[in-house]
Amino acid sequence: MADWRITGEESKLRTPWFEVLLAGVELPDGRNLDHYLFRLPPVVLTAMADERDRVLLVWRYRFISGNWGWELPSGLADPAEDLAEAAAREALKETGWEPLSPVPLIKLHALPGLTDSIQHLFWSQRPVQRGKPGWETTRMDWHPLADAAELIASGQIRDVSTAAALLHLATRPTA
Repeated sequence: MADWRITGEESKLRTPWFEVLLAGVELPDGRNLDHYLFRLPPVVLTAMADERDRVLLVWRYRFISGNWGWELPSGLADPAEDLAEAAAREALKETGWEPLSPVPLIKLHALPGLTDSIQHLFWSQRPVQRGKPGWETTRMDWHPLADAAELIASGQIRDVSTAAALLHLATRPTA
């Protein structure tokens, strides 16, 4: 099966957080089309667990969708930055908890039809409280991994990457 081929890209908008491009695309059958795409820096998320198999989640308001929900601490990484260090930095900044030795858990493409951005999810079983939560965190709490499916089903977790990470962790053989 042949791939779609990008024949050109034109930047339409560039910000520190993302870039919007119009790409020319050639389909395997020779047809051509224009398609918008978003380029974003890597996104890092961190699942920090305690000794009781609970994970620290932050209660966030997302004004774009107009929803509150539980999420893993997350943020953008500089493309040249070490991703584990970026994940630890963002978790500490948002929660006051530092994940020691975060390890890669899974990588996801949340919207592969619109962006090439990869969501890098990290895991740490040794967080240490170093300070207070940052301004983005209205509330945070430790939630049992066993409750992940119910939090998602009830709409308390709406973020796809948080949902995927928690379900992955909750169903791992060592949980």
